[in-house]
Amino acid sequence: MTTSERSPQSESESGSEFLTASAEETRALARRLAPTLRPGDVVLLVGELGAGKTTFVQGLAEGLGLDPQRVSSPTFVLIQEYAEEGAVPLYHVDAYRVRDPRELVEVGLEEYFERPGVTVIEWGDKVRERVPPDAIEVRFEVLEGDRRRIRIRRLQRPT
Repeated sequence: MTTSERSPQSESESGSEFLTASAEETRALARRLAPTLRPGDVVLLVGELGAGKTTFVQGLAEGLGLDPQRVSSPTFVLIQEYAEEGAVPLYHVDAYRVRDPRELVEVGLEEYFERPGVTVIEWGDKVRERVPPDAIEVRFEVLEGDRRRIRIRRLQRPT
């Protein structure tokens, strides 16, 4: 199964699964997901260091009409905002250095969920209990070389 065989829009209860063989294929998958996102959506990226989370955000940015070249990991600033005329804003959060989810609450994470853009959280598993129950989870599994298994599903936690 490759990214060309499945669409992120076709979801089962467990979500959709894709295999990518390069960073460009990972970006392309994210570009295809971007038009399905709406302002207020929250996307949790889960995977080990180097799994392709920031690469995925670059593809989302491009799919939302933003310059993907501006996207970098916000590890030291926690939240980066990307906005351009005519594009859906992207709020890029990195929870890698967060020890307690309350740290992100203190800097206003939950306020981003109400803003007119898409919030993407790298290391999203660290803040899962602080996001809306219908967040989208994108889970990265590193295979050999540049290959990745990427699972996309909408969470269905009770509210």
